[in-house]
Amino acid sequence: MTWLATPLGALLVLLILREVFHTLWHPTRHGGLSRTVMRAVWRLSAHRGARRRPAGLAGPLGMVTVLAVWMLAVAVGWALVYWPRMPQDFSYAPGLAPAEHASPVDALYLSLVNLTTLGFGDIAPTAGWLRVLAPLEALVGFVLLSATVTWILGIYPALARRRALALRLSHVRRSRVTARALDSDGGAALLDGLAAALSTAAVDFMQYPESYYFHDGEENTALPRQLGYALGLADRADEARHPDVRLSASVLRRALDDLAVVLDERFLRTGEGTERVFAAYAEDHGHAWGPDGPPRTDGHGAP
Repeated sequence: MTWLATPLGALLVLLILREVFHTLWHPTRHGGLSRTVMRAVWRLSAHRGARRRPAGLAGPLGMVTVLAVWMLAVAVGWALVYWPRMPQDFSYAPGLAPAEHASPVDALYLSLVNLTTLGFGDIAPTAGWLRVLAPLEALVGFVLLSATVTWILGIYPALARRRALALRLSHVRRSRVTARALDSDGGAALLDGLAAALSTAAVDFMQYPESYYFHDGEENTALPRQLGYALGLADRADEARHPDVRLSASVLRRALDDLAVVLDERFLRTGEGTERVFAAYAEDHGHAWGPDGPPRTDGHGAP
């Protein structure tokens, strides 16, 4: 059955490379394996109780798990290619008996050495095509390392933008903006800024879906906790006399609806309206729905 090892190994490597591509460089078609792993880690952490989920732990742990799966799968894939050709197509350092170092474990050891670019040299390929394949594995290892850095540099700025938006909404809420103050040029500018930040958050969820699985923890920086106020603010501004404020309120409502669509289609799948989606989002992250109470039933997205 060793003849199956090579095609299986090549297929495994190609599947992981495809996964990395769709996760990092073509995020509109997010990799299925990484999403499954991130969701599984998130759900497992929720078994302790959503409110006791350690802030930020599920997300980083999920990313580490995804990277470990990628690395291990690539190492196993290359090991399956090496193993059927050991020891006849490899040279061994003095003191190593080739017949005693030709097991699947030795093939995995060689694969890990190449993948991590350690290059011990105690076992080296002698066949021409294997001498080309081994450096390619080292190149893939370098690509995975670079991909890890790219992933981290993309995720954490997205989280910062999301938490900054939540904090901005918290500032407005705690300022107790009056209807008179909202019905002004300044109120229109405020609503426009919030709509723009919400649009950025929606794009971040599409570009970096993994960011959903990071728990914000603190109330004032938790977007699920603040979206109820944003809906209420849009409703209040929609009744203003200033035409610019009403226009800005309409744009804010569209931004909220678009964010709800992204959350529901990619993560929650409730099939409900905007308010119910936000309520499910808050519940999934262990927060009470909105600072002003449970979802309303005023027709704005509620069943």
